[in-house]
Amino acid sequence: MIEGSLYNAPKNLLKSKVILVTGGGSGIGRQAGLTFAAFGAEVILLGKNSSNLNETYSLFEKNNLKKPILQAIDFETAEEEDFKKISEAVLKEFGKLDGLLNNASILGTKTSIQNYDIKEWRRVSKINFESSLLLTRSLLPVLQIPDNSSIAFTSSGVGRKGKAYWGAYAISKFATEGLVQILSEELEKTSGIRVNAINPGAVRTKMRAEAYPAEDPNTLKNPKEIMNAYLFLMGIDSLGITGKSIEAQ
Repeated sequence: MIEGSLYNAPKNLLKSKVILVTGGGSGIGRQAGLTFAAFGAEVILLGKNSSNLNETYSLFEKNNLKKPILQAIDFETAEEEDFKKISEAVLKEFGKLDGLLNNASILGTKTSIQNYDIKEWRRVSKINFESSLLLTRSLLPVLQIPDNSSIAFTSSGVGRKGKAYWGAYAISKFATEGLVQILSEELEKTSGIRVNAINPGAVRTKMRAEAYPAEDPNTLKNPKEIMNAYLFLMGIDSLGITGKSIEAQ
């Protein structure tokens, strides 16, 4: 594993880059979009909730950042054709894609494997893993246009070492880690695309509060404090790094 928390990004790191972020309406995804834009990137934000995306848009305006492109999409119901349309739209608008942050996830139920509802299991798997895979596959043609594009998947500590009662969420992150290892090898041989995973650690987000309701959120870092690792993965200083797991803290 590689630590990205000590990285210090130059201000123009992402100038002229185009980066797409899923789960961009709140939490880490929202902050990643704002941060990428602050370092010069054109940003595309995907999210389920239109009102959350609009709130994020307002933050871009408040911070005098170049306005993002917003796309509401529900990963639970989206099919491959929907993701192909996104890829076509990116190609038409920008002619390329330099970075993809697969961040959208849900926690699902925290219960034993024996008691886990199979419909909920499939829902978590669809949102956290399958839809990210389909989106990534659909975007590969536009990611291959620029030199040295980057794909990052948000992982988790429970996707590296299993933990009781984390069920479908943990398994979806184990699958994500495996996808990163396989896809990175395949793309390393055929293109300049690098593929890595990033574990944000304990961060003050809605999902963290759902997972640990008794925890004091003020003891946690906020999303802005872990952005150096995300900048590292999207910028030129991570060239040659692929198939790795990055620790954001």
